[in-house]
Amino acid sequence: MQADVSQSEQVKSLIAQTVEQFGRLDCAFNNAAVLGKNTRTADFSEADFDAEVASNLKSVWFCMKYELQQMQSQEPRGGVIVNTSSVNGLGGARGAALYSMSKAGILSLTKSAAQEYAADGIRVNALVAGGFDTELLHNAVSQAVGGDAAKIEAVLKGFVGMVPAGRIGRPDEAAQAALWLCSDAASYVTGLSMIVDGGVTAWAR
Repeated sequence: MQADVSQSEQVKSLIAQTVEQFGRLDCAFNNAAVLGKNTRTADFSEADFDAEVASNLKSVWFCMKYELQQMQSQEPRGGVIVNTSSVNGLGGARGAALYSMSKAGILSLTKSAAQEYAADGIRVNALVAGGFDTELLHNAVSQAVGGDAAKIEAVLKGFVGMVPAGRIGRPDEAAQAALWLCSDAASYVTGLSMIVDGGVTAWAR
């Protein structure tokens, strides 16, 4: 079911259609995001700021809002929510202040909701993603170096050199972490910021 998750009514409809089809909502993975332009903090415009907040932070809040309401109202009540954040949200990133800001905000939303809704049987956790071999990563690198193929390859090679695991993550590895957080194996886990980054931020944790 297609929806623009930066639009409240579309998100509300998305959750309603899901429940209509499946009867209830047991787990939700809020993973949609866009990457704005790469520039220094003072060089973003107000429109850039508003767009980043709407796409990457407000959208997660909209999804959580209607997911939480559904999980509270269903019988038996309860469920699991996993929100995708980023290692950029842990400490910021040069050239990506607004993206980092939105991803840091997701962590605070996650932790707040985890405390508020635990008594309702709802767990809320965050997947804090490092670099994964996705279109978003390649677009970000391309944007940073002006689309130069040789420079893109050099940047990716340099990034791999910073990863203790020695490689960029596979998307299925992020998916497996999210699935674990949604599963009964994580039944006592809530409010967690699960960092999945091949060890990139291990030195700073």
